[in-house]
Amino acid sequence: MKYKSETLPRGALIEFIPRGAYVKVSAVDPVSHEEVAIVGDRRVGSEALSLEAVKKLEYVLKRKRGNRSGGTGNITDPVTRGRRSETPSGWDL
Repeated sequence: MKYKSETLPRGALIEFIPRGAYVKVSAVDPVSHEEVAIVGDRRVGSEALSLEAVKKLEYVLKRKRGNRSGGTGNITDPVTRGRRSETPSGWDL
């Protein structure tokens, strides 16, 4: 299946891997080769699971491009979130 959006002008490639009562759905951007995966209940249906995977892919692409308005809440950079710049040695503990 192929889905298009403003973030994904060339669409997204969707893959389904069934595992018992659940299914793993992967969405891949054919331009950047960025891939995300979700796991959902098989009974939900392929259309709904595909849309959720595409939403997650769009969110990841927006974050990587620096557009942090893709989600809710205040997102801070995990590297500079109150941590020391250098790695502590055993003597610092």
